[in-house]
This record gives sequence, C-alpha cells and structure tokens, in this order.
Amino acid sequence: MCERGLNPDGTIAREGALHRVSEAFAPVVDAARSHITAAFDSTRLHSAYLYGSIPRGTAVPGRSDLDLLLALHHEPGEADRVDATDVETAIDQAFPQVNGVGVVLGAARGLLSEADRHDGGFFVACLCTPLLGDDLAEHLPRYRPTSLLARETNGDLGLVLPGWRSRAARATTHERATLSRGVARRVVRTGFTLVMPRWGGWTSDLAASAEIFGRYYPERVEQMRTAAVTGRSLSTDPALLSMLIDDLAPWLAAEYTAVHGVKAPRP
Repeated sequence: MCERGLNPDGTIAREGALHRVSEAFAPVVDAARSHITAAFDSTRLHSAYLYGSIPRGTAVPGRSDLDLLLALHHEPGEADRVDATDVETAIDQAFPQVNGVGVVLGAARGLLSEADRHDGGFFVACLCTPLLGDDLAEHLPRYRPTSLLARETNGDLGLVLPGWRSRAARATTHERATLSRGVARRVVRTGFTLVMPRWGGWTSDLAASAEIFGRYYPERVEQMRTAAVTGRSLSTDPALLSMLIDDLAPWLAAEYTAVHGVKAPRP
C-alpha cells in the first residue's frame, strides 16, 4: 500500500486488519465476536465487521470507541436493534479501555445494491475489517478516489444541517459535547472527500484530512483544523458548535454540490 492509501493498481486499499489490533484492544475484539455470535444466530447474521481506530491500530485506551457493523440477512427490525444495544452495553461495561461501543445494523443485500454501491458498499469494502461470516467485499468492486465516490459518500451534507441545528438548540451540556464531536468528524470527512479526487488518495485520519483539505482551501484550513481536534475530543463550547453548523458546514455543503453534485436519492 502506498502512502496515499492506495493499492499498486491505484484502487483504495482496505485500511484495517485484525493483525493491527493492539494488545490492549484484543480482548475487546474477542468479546465482541462472542457477544455477537450469542445474540445473532446464522439465520439473522450474514457477517460482522470492525471499523474505526481499533482495526487501524491507532486506538488509544480510555479514549477510543469500538465500532461494529452487522450485516443481516434481512432489513433490521426492532428486535435486532434491542439485541444490538445489549451487545453494546455488555462490552462497554466490561472494558474500561473503550470509551463507548456503537453497533450499526444493515441488510447485506442493501449494501451490495447498485444504489448503495458507492456508499455503504465502499464503506464495507475499504473501511471495514471482517470479523465474522463471509466478507461482502468479495462481491463489491475495487474503488478509486473519484468524483462519483465523493458525491455518493458525502454529497448529502446539506440534508443533515437542519437536524443538527435542531439538536443543538435543545442540547444539554453533555449532549452538546457528543454532538460537536459527531458533527466535527462528519465535516472533516466531507472536507477531505471534497478534495479527494484532486489529491488522488484516501485517508481516515482526521488531522491528515484537515491538512490535505487545506492545500486546496487555505482560507478555511484553520476552521477545518479546529474541527479535526474537536472530532478527537469533546467540547461543550456553543460557539465552536455554531462555527461548525452555521458557518463551515453550510459553506462546505454548497461547495460540495458545485464540485461533485448531489448524492443520488435512495429508495
């Protein structure tokens, strides 16, 4: 893999692997495998994946969370969500080295669909590490850092802005901190994919993403650096959240539409 996160043929390399999981998080991953297997039998679970800092080998004990994707044989229902929450709670309570656990549910056929191929499909094939079951990446294409990929992954930023503003308006101090981190991560990743085709590579590192973005938009780089820091920490500052939601994100959404167009509507 080259320094720009690409395979020798120019396609985006899968960024995580089980052998990159650090010693501190190895028992967490083992527990995740056990809890998922106990909660979801083979009639429901197609495959399970890790994503985020733990399979990339960059996780920090006490600060990093455990991120999981479960691909089901059917569309997720309420019972699936209840069982996923139980998995989250059991692992989070057992391991102080994880700062929260998140389980995302999806349908395998949806992730493989033409409509989701350059969004959920890309996520599985390049950003997720197989943990259980048959790897869906075997049925997905190799991806390149194109404008199509940029549009289909983050071309809907403008659609989430009203919800962010509504949540910010009624957020408690703790909720503001959580919202700020989530918004900041999404903004930085959108900023990176805005320039991804011009840069010609892939990274999930927030700090690197901000710097790469800044090569093309130096007038906004300080805001993006602030967003990258916020995405790795917790801030309760309402002025910072306002900067993200009311200034940087709206500008970014408009620029994204001008450069890459709008994400294709989903069924």
